Amino acid sequence: MADKTGEMAQNTRRVFINDIGKYTSKNIARFLDSCVVGASLVDPGEADVEEDDDRLHDEQPRLKSATFQIVGTVSSQTEEKCSFIAEEYSREDLLHHLMKCDVVIYDITQNADQIDEAQWAVSGFTFLLNPCMLVKISSYHKIPFTEEHYRRRKAHPNFHDHIGLEKLVVKLGKTFSTYVVASGLQYGMGEHIFHLFFKMSWLGEVSQVPIFGDGSNIIPTIHINDLAGIIQNIIDHKPKSQYFVAVDDSKNTMEDIIKAVTLVLGPGKTQNVSKEEIYLTRDLMQTDIDSLLVNLCIEATYLKENFNIQWVSETGMVENIEQITEEYKQTRGLLPLRICILGPPAVGKSTIAERICKHYKLHHVKLKETITETLENLVSDEENDQSEAQEFLDTLKENMNQNGGRLDDQYVIRIMRDKLRTKPCMNQGFVLDGFPKTYEQAKELFTGDEEPEDLQSKHEKKIIPEFVFFVDATDVFLKTRVLNLPETAVEGTSYTPEQFLRRLANFRERNVEDETLLNYFEDLEIHPEHLEITSNDDSEYLLIIEKVCKKVGKPKNYGIVLEEVEEGERRQAEQQLKERAAQRAEAERREEEEAQQRDKCWGEWNQQLVEVRRQEHDLLESQSELLRNYLMKDVMPTLTQGLIECCRIRPDDPIDFLVGHLNNTY
Repeated sequence: MADKTGEMAQNTRRVFINDIGKYTSKNIARFLDSCVVGASLVDPGEADVEEDDDRLHDEQPRLKSATFQIVGTVSSQTEEKCSFIAEEYSREDLLHHLMKCDVVIYDITQNADQIDEAQWAVSGFTFLLNPCMLVKISSYHKIPFTEEHYRRRKAHPNFHDHIGLEKLVVKLGKTFSTYVVASGLQYGMGEHIFHLFFKMSWLGEVSQVPIFGDGSNIIPTIHINDLAGIIQNIIDHKPKSQYFVAVDDSKNTMEDIIKAVTLVLGPGKTQNVSKEEIYLTRDLMQTDIDSLLVNLCIEATYLKENFNIQWVSETGMVENIEQITEEYKQTRGLLPLRICILGPPAVGKSTIAERICKHYKLHHVKLKETITETLENLVSDEENDQSEAQEFLDTLKENMNQNGGRLDDQYVIRIMRDKLRTKPCMNQGFVLDGFPKTYEQAKELFTGDEEPEDLQSKHEKKIIPEFVFFVDATDVFLKTRVLNLPETAVEGTSYTPEQFLRRLANFRERNVEDETLLNYFEDLEIHPEHLEITSNDDSEYLLIIEKVCKKVGKPKNYGIVLEEVEEGERRQAEQQLKERAAQRAEAERREEEEAQQRDKCWGEWNQQLVEVRRQEHDLLESQSELLRNYLMKDVMPTLTQGLIECCRIRPDDPIDFLVGHLNNTY
C-alpha cells in the first residue's frame, strides 16, 4: 500500500493557483485538472504514424498516470468549493504549503489586490526548493510588439505595479524556473471582462448596445482555455525564454467584438457613445476600463513555433462567436424555457401564463397581440422604405380584407414562427398562450415540411416547447364562469354567450379526433401535463402555478440583476435609516414629554411642600400661644422674683435655691 501511495505521489504534480475562485484562475485550474503531465509534448498524430518512436514509448506510460493536483487560495470563504480543487489555503501558512508545490501560478490580471500577495509570496521563494513560477500579467504598449519586444515595452500608468512584479519574477529566474505570461483579454466559458456586453445583449433591455468611443481600437484577446493550454505547454516544455505573449490570431477592434456579440445575442444594433460614459458603468472596474480602451496589436510568434496547443479559438472571438455565445449560455445556465399553455376557452390560460412569465421572467406570446405587434412593426418598416416589409404588409392587408379581418393559417404560422425566433424569445424563452390550436398548425409552426425525427438537425427544434400544460375544466363550469362575467368585460370580445358556446364546441370537436394537438406533442415525446380547474378562487390558480413550477424547475436566467439587488439594498437601508430616525424622534419626544411632566410634578411638589410648611408653622404658632401666655402670666413673675432673691442672697448652689423657691411658691 505504501509503494502504491508513493508511486501516485511521484506521478502527481502539485500546482498552486492563487485566488482560485475567480474567473481566470478557476478556468485554468479546471483545464489543468483534466490534463495529464506531459500531454502537450506528444503530438496527437504521432501515435498513429510513429508507433515505434522511442520518445513516444517513453511518454505513454507516464501520460496514463501522471496528473495535476490543484491547490490554491480563495478570496472568500463563501465561495463554492470546486470539485477540481484538492486543497484550499489561507495566507497565514501559505509559504509552508508553497514549499510542497511543483508549480506556482499567480494571476494578477483580475484583482489588483493580488499584486501585494504575489510580491510577498515571490519574495519568500528563496526558501523554496525548486518551484516553477508562472505569473500571468497584462501590460500594454502603444505600438505592435512580439515576445522579442516585450522587455522594451512601456507600461500603462495604471500597470506600473505589474512591471515591478515582473522584474522581481525575472530576477528569481537565475535560481528558479520563472516565466511571465502576458495575456490578452480573456473570453469564453461564461465571460468576464466582456460580460457587460453579453449580458446587455442577452437581456435585450436596450435597443442599441453601446460602443465606447469610435470602437476602432484593436483589442488583443485569447480564449481562456487557450490561455490554460499555453500554461500547460510551459509547464511541460520548461522553455528557456521567460517572456510569453498569449494572444490569438485575431486583430479585432472593440466595434468588431461588440457588433458580433449583439448580432448573435441581442438586437443587432450598436451605438457609439463617448469614452467618458464607460466610467458611469457599475459593472466595470478601473482595470477593466483600461483594458477595453487599449489599442494594441500583438503577435504570439513563439507559441506557434514551439508549443503544441490544441486551439479552441485560434482565429479569435468574432470568427467563433457562435461557439462563444453557446459557451456563455451553457456556463451561466442561461437556458431558455419554452412553455405552451393549452386548454378550452375561458379556462384561465392567460392568467396562468402571465403568472408563469412573471415568475420565470419569460415572454408572453399571445396570438392577437403578436399579429397586432407585427402589423405595427411592418408599418414602421414601411415608413423606413423597406420594400420587403411593405410587400408583406400589403399581402396581409389584402388577406384580411378577403377574410373579414382574419388571416389565413399560412400567414398566422409565419407571424408566430417569426415571433418565437426573435432574440428575446430565443434568449429568455416564452410562454405560448393558447396556440397552436390544431395538429396541422402545430406541425406547420414547429416542423414545417420535416418529420419529427429529423428535427434534431433543424433550427425549428429551438422553438418547440419543452413543457406543455393542458388546463381543463368541465363545460358546466366554463359556461357558468362566462355567464357571470360583467357585461363590460364581455363587450367587444369572443366571450358573448353565442360566440363562446361555438368556440367551446369547436374545441371539444378538435380534441376527439385521431390527430389531436396533444397527440402531436406525444409523438415528439413531449408529454403534456394535465391540470384541472374546479373553482374561481385565487388559491386554485396558486396551486396550478405551484404544480407548473415543480414540473419546470428553477429559473434559468439572471433572475434579479445586480442593479436590482443593489437598488433593493439601498431602499432597505434608506428605510432602516428612516425607521431609526423616526425611533430617535419618538424617543426624544417621549423624553421631552417626560421631562416636562417631571418639571410639572416637581413644581407641584414644591408648592405642596411650601403649603405644608406654612400649615405646620401656623399650627405651631397657634399651639405655642397658650404656652407663652401661661409662661408670661404664671411662671415668669415667680421665676423673676426667685432670681432677684438669688442675686441678693448669693447662695452656694443657685440652682437648688431656685428649685426650693419655686416649690415653696407653688
